[in-house]
Amino acid sequence: MSLHSSPASTSHTNMAGFAAFLKNAWNKEPVIVVSCGIGLLGLALPLISPFTKYSGMINAAVPYNYPVPVRDDGNMPDIPAHPSDPQGNNLQWLKDL
Repeated sequence: MSLHSSPASTSHTNMAGFAAFLKNAWNKEPVIVVSCGIGLLGLALPLISPFTKYSGMINAAVPYNYPVPVRDDGNMPDIPAHPSDPQGNNLQWLKDL
């Protein structure tokens, strides 16, 4: 029975092979190795970043469509025609909704 037939030694051999590959790639093309490392970090960082949680919470709280101000069509005496109107300074009607 060979030493390389057990699962533990196989994973150890694979890791040694991967380390040898990285060492060889670093010696030949360090710029490509660094760019691949930055790319992998860019893919993994949003998954482990705490800002992902907060940006999701903010996106859930912000509505997709915003309410449109109500304009007076002549049948709404308690709602001001424009926010700068003198009766528009009192926002009690908005609080009563």
